[in-house]
Amino acid sequence: MSRTELDVWRSFLRAHAHLTRVLESELLAAQQLSLASYDVLVQLAEAPGQRLRMTELADAVLLSRSGVTRLVDRLEKHGLVARARVDSDGRGVVAVLTQQGFERLKGATGTHLTGVARHFAAPLDEAELAALGRTCERLAEADPGSDWVTQSGRNPATYPQLARNSDKTPI
Repeated sequence: MSRTELDVWRSFLRAHAHLTRVLESELLAAQQLSLASYDVLVQLAEAPGQRLRMTELADAVLLSRSGVTRLVDRLEKHGLVARARVDSDGRGVVAVLTQQGFERLKGATGTHLTGVARHFAAPLDEAELAALGRTCERLAEADPGSDWVTQSGRNPATYPQLARNSDKTPI
């Protein structure tokens, strides 16, 4: 991995962390709603029948199954989400957006979208936004089994200080 590649990766991580912190703080201050809670409500609102299996919801919001279960527990206590059994599968459980959850989502959407426009879109011009969109789509759709290192001609072995040491246990 080159120094430029590592710098870009770290810059991407810093930007993501900064944007999510800012958007989270704005949602909490204005709506008393976390970014993760907002995301769950959005995913349910956009799902067919405004319901998703818990595993599908966990995948959609990028949380672990136990993490989404705890979050849905909290949202259910506030009346924003309900749980229901899957008709075709007595063991399956879906999270369902309630009317109260839908109303709460409508109220929070203006705060969130204003923040996205201000902190994400506004600092970039149209060409930068388009390029970033194409780049993110390419990364999101990349086959995890593909050997991009070989295809790109980059050889991590030429950077021994960054190469993996198979004798060490991951931390």
